[in-house]
Amino acid sequence: MKDFHGKVAVITGAGAGIGRALAIEFARNGAQLALSGRNLDNVAETAALCEKEGAKARAYQLDVTDRAAVYAHADEVVADFGKANILINNAGVSLTANIEDVTWEDLEWIFGINFWGTAHGTKAFLPHVIASGDGHIANVSSMFGLVACPSQGGYSSSKFAMHGFTDALRQEMIIAGHNVGVSSVHPGMIKTEIAWKARASANRDRDDLARNFDRLAQTSPEFCAQTILKGIRKNKPLILIGKDAKAMNVMRRLLGSGYMKPLTAQMRKEI
Repeated sequence: MKDFHGKVAVITGAGAGIGRALAIEFARNGAQLALSGRNLDNVAETAALCEKEGAKARAYQLDVTDRAAVYAHADEVVADFGKANILINNAGVSLTANIEDVTWEDLEWIFGINFWGTAHGTKAFLPHVIASGDGHIANVSSMFGLVACPSQGGYSSSKFAMHGFTDALRQEMIIAGHNVGVSSVHPGMIKTEIAWKARASANRDRDDLARNFDRLAQTSPEFCAQTILKGIRKNKPLILIGKDAKAMNVMRRLLGSGYMKPLTAQMRKEI
């Protein structure tokens, strides 16, 4: 997909952060926007910002963990816009907890949004994206969908699952001959509020974790959005965002499972 003008881009988790930046960047590139999130007011603010860029944009309230609601959303978007070319499964949450300490409730919560939300969106919109004749699906995983990190077992597991799901879909689209690109997106630490909305085990101070995240995050949501659009244009299977994500990918490729030794040593100092 070389040109976004006139394309309909569907973005989940569009109320803030990467989702909002993506919506505005697509609007600047001539796309129409179907934007969703749990907080309709926040999504409506994003839609208004897109309209200031001259784009048609509509806000929808959506819980991506609700399969029936996601299917209904796909039908509504196509009724409102006539098609759906681009799907960005961006909605996601974070969790810091050792596997020894994490609760079943928190594991189900993070998989419900990160993995099942992606699966619901993909399954609901895929027929429409195929029917558009020029489509792309990008699923936002994480650098911890490339390597596993201590205290991030639940988060990494959900993001690894997204990565595998996305890579399989890409191959299936090629085999079927559909004009649908598929990308797995792996941001590093992006300057958003995700850490302040995260969950943590009872023995961890969530606010301290969030402040540390803010200190380490170096990449802006705007740069993240621009990189994703460039990756979609080039139909990249793997879109890496930030020096930290690129470093993790290099470490994984060079060391194989040996990446765990330096990562364990570094994390021992921090947790």
